[in-house]
Formats: sequence, structure tokens, C-alpha cells
Amino acid sequence: MKKNFNLTIALLSIFFSISHLNATNLIDKGYYVVDLKQKVDWLKCSAGQQWDDKNCSGEAIKLNLEEAEIALNQLNEQLEGEWRLPTKKELKSLVCTDCTGAKINKKYFPNTPAEPFWTSQRNWWSPKFYWSVNFFTGHVYGRFVPEKRLFLRFLRDR
Repeated sequence: MKKNFNLTIALLSIFFSISHLNATNLIDKGYYVVDLKQKVDWLKCSAGQQWDDKNCSGEAIKLNLEEAEIALNQLNEQLEGEWRLPTKKELKSLVCTDCTGAKINKKYFPNTPAEPFWTSQRNWWSPKFYWSVNFFTGHVYGRFVPEKRLFLRFLRDR
């Protein structure tokens, strides 16, 4: 019995250290967040919002992938760096399963809509669809056509 109890305690401590590991890999840099694990910089705000030194203000906007490309070109003209849409793995790394409401760390990504966000990757199994990460459920889906309007979060490589 004591052996099972010790094993349970050990497994719980590993689980809690892993579930909170994500936040320790993030560094707040004002309008963007450095992700040490993924080796990228994330914009704090969703497309359509602006960082006001305290919060993401304004309404996040939904764009289809053609409109996202136009927004990305504008972003690269306005901010230094080569910003892009995240891969499925990169965006999924932001999911916070312990968070209430939107499944993302609100300290680093405030006012993120609890809805699907685009990734840059096609669904290899069904190529007419693209992958998305849903911050309401924390799940990844590969079921949206590029004409569908979803939210966006941009990043750049470090």
C-alpha cells in the first residue's frame, strides 16, 4: 500500500511540474512574448487587437487564409522581423489545459478569444483542409477550408 502511495505522489508531482512548465518558458517583452522552448517570439495580441502596455485592446478579427496573407504583409512592414502563422505544433504549445475560459495563459496572451485559430499547415490526411487550434477546448482540428474565417496569432523565429 505504501509503495502505491509513493508512486501516486511521484506521478502527481511530475504531472504538476509539467503542467506549469509552459509558463516558465515564456518571457514577457511588452507587445510580444519570448518562447524559450519553441525558440520563437509570439505577438501577445490576436490579429485586430493592439497592445496598450497593459492589455490587448480592441476586437480580435477573423480572417480567411488569403486575408491572413495580406495582414501578414502589413505586419511585416510595420514591425521588425519576419512574422508568420504558427505551425500546428507551435500553436498547440500555447494550450493551457488548467486554464479556465480560453485555454491559454491569460497573463501572456490577454483577451484571447476562446475559439479556433489558424495554423499554417494543411491537413496531410485531407489536403483541402487546414489545421487549427481551438482555445475553447484546447484541441487541434484539421477541418477548416482556407475560405473560412478564424482568428490569428502571429509569431517570428528567434
